[in-house]
Amino acid sequence: MGRATGRRAVLRINADSSRTGPDSVAVEEPLEIRIGPPGRAPRRPLAVTMRTPGEDLDLALGFLFTEGVIRCADDVHTAQLCAGDQQPNTYNVVDVVLAAGVPPPEVDPARNFYTTSSCGVCGKASIDAVRTRSVFPVAADPATVAPATLVGLPGALRKAQRTFDTTGGLHAAGLFAVDGGLVLAREDVGRHNAVDKVVGWAVRERRLPLSGHVLMVSGRASFELTQKASMAGIPVLAAVSAPSTLAVELAEEVGITLVGFLRGSTMNVYTRPDRITSGPPLPSRPG
Repeated sequence: MGRATGRRAVLRINADSSRTGPDSVAVEEPLEIRIGPPGRAPRRPLAVTMRTPGEDLDLALGFLFTEGVIRCADDVHTAQLCAGDQQPNTYNVVDVVLAAGVPPPEVDPARNFYTTSSCGVCGKASIDAVRTRSVFPVAADPATVAPATLVGLPGALRKAQRTFDTTGGLHAAGLFAVDGGLVLAREDVGRHNAVDKVVGWAVRERRLPLSGHVLMVSGRASFELTQKASMAGIPVLAAVSAPSTLAVELAEEVGITLVGFLRGSTMNVYTRPDRITSGPPLPSRPG
């Protein structure tokens, strides 16, 4: 698991006793994304995100893509994990060199990105800076998915969360085919980072758009996650918890099927219910 987990001494207390022992904790560290054109000039910092180390290049590529900085893998000449200024060296910098002819983003301190593990759009200077638009026609995606398939996704994603098994402290994002087959799962302390790791993998593997897929997330369905799904061309976004009003409005606008409260055999479909096909009755919860 690398640096995804750390060991700390804790005092465990229960009704009968207390004792000191080790516990596994999810790692949270900053990752600085630097970007610039080819040449010897140093790349300038664009963003700092608090994340769980692992799949850092995919995280950077996914972030740059979903923020509209790059359009495809060909827009990137090189991306490498570099040493930071900290001692000991923790390799918490990703240096991205844009391909020739790709304009670098505006690097203005007033508009720089700083993202915590709980917020993916913090630090942007205006509402206009929050909104990015997808080039993929998500609304036209003919994908359909059965309710019985959807109810199996949370359990399938949970089984893929190896670090969560150790720490109990990570979010997850899973990319599924509409038949329920797991394509990819990623974990992180930040919901948005887990999704960026999925999208960045798709950028690197030249799999975009992710038409005909379902994105399953372990927390709530926020505006930022809906926007990232739209940017990647994903037609169905499902979450175990609630959506926000902006998430529902954006999903309706771009044509994403948004499913919330996907727990047990129940779910709420907030937008584009036409993609949810009829099928055999879902199993009822034990009384």
